[in-house]
Amino acid sequence: MSSPTEKNESFASCEFQENLDILRQIDFFSGLSMESLKVLAYVCLRENYKPGDFLFRQGDDDGQALYVLSGLAELIHEDDAGTDVIREFRNGDFLGGLALVGQTPRLFSLRAKENLTCLIIEREKFLSVMQQFPEQLAKVVRALVEGIMGWEERFLMSRSQGCEACRHKIGVSMV
Repeated sequence: MSSPTEKNESFASCEFQENLDILRQIDFFSGLSMESLKVLAYVCLRENYKPGDFLFRQGDDDGQALYVLSGLAELIHEDDAGTDVIREFRNGDFLGGLALVGQTPRLFSLRAKENLTCLIIEREKFLSVMQQFPEQLAKVVRALVEGIMGWEERFLMSRSQGCEACRHKIGVSMV
């Protein structure tokens, strides 16, 4: 018969392996060594949210990146004209990587649209791991640059030809 301690250790080991498998699939972490990924997998948290719960709000600097394990969330932007739902995030989506490397007040709010479970990585823990493996930070920066370039390429491909407003939104990769 298994003791409660053995069951907890087995569960923790299973969750650790799941976290590691997930991190290995995320482009942001793809260049990191297995040793650094194992430490990150160990320090990840899992959080559950109910419909209507905010994961973060516009203007917050929560220092977290999220991977959606299950459920659906909506990205919201508020201004004087009102509230706009920008897009949805679902199973397999990773967001907030920039929040891991520096202070970045959120430009949007993220709200659970249905029951939602996320894998969360906190900035302090991420930076602590990067201090243990300083050679890995260059790989993270490379992944960020590739992500920005990819976003801009997709934007260029999807914009309407002759869209004057669109022309003033491109060139982010040149910053």
